[in-house]
Amino acid sequence: MAYRKLSEQVQLLTNPQRSDTFVKDFKSAVREGQFEAAYMNTERFQLPKEFSRRNSDETYSRSMREMIFEATPEFEEWFDRTNRELAATRRGGSIKPSIEAFEAGLVDFKSLAAETRQKMQASYDKGHSLGKSRARGKRKTTK
Repeated sequence: MAYRKLSEQVQLLTNPQRSDTFVKDFKSAVREGQFEAAYMNTERFQLPKEFSRRNSDETYSRSMREMIFEATPEFEEWFDRTNRELAATRRGGSIKPSIEAFEAGLVDFKSLAAETRQKMQASYDKGHSLGKSRARGKRKTTK
């Protein structure tokens, strides 16, 4: 079997800015037993992703412990699927509603309005039923 280093596999990613997520998914797959890998105790490598510091233009990168694994057909299939997912969309946070997002079609205004209406109605109903229950309790005690 052919062995590969994790750092070599990270270089093959379509979107290097998602390398931290790939490493996290890789370690999770190893933990779940999807394929075998081992730490190389003395080696570390830099992720290609550039992280930015808050309130600053400064960027930095992180180093990870090197791992070695068998490049099996199962791994190649997992890698292709994971690489496609990471290249397609971000898994993290949702798109914030803004005029630009609505105009670009990234956020559906009608569905967001319906969701807001439901939340407002639920809040109103909750407050209304709470008020009724408190009023009922006061009426009984003031005889």
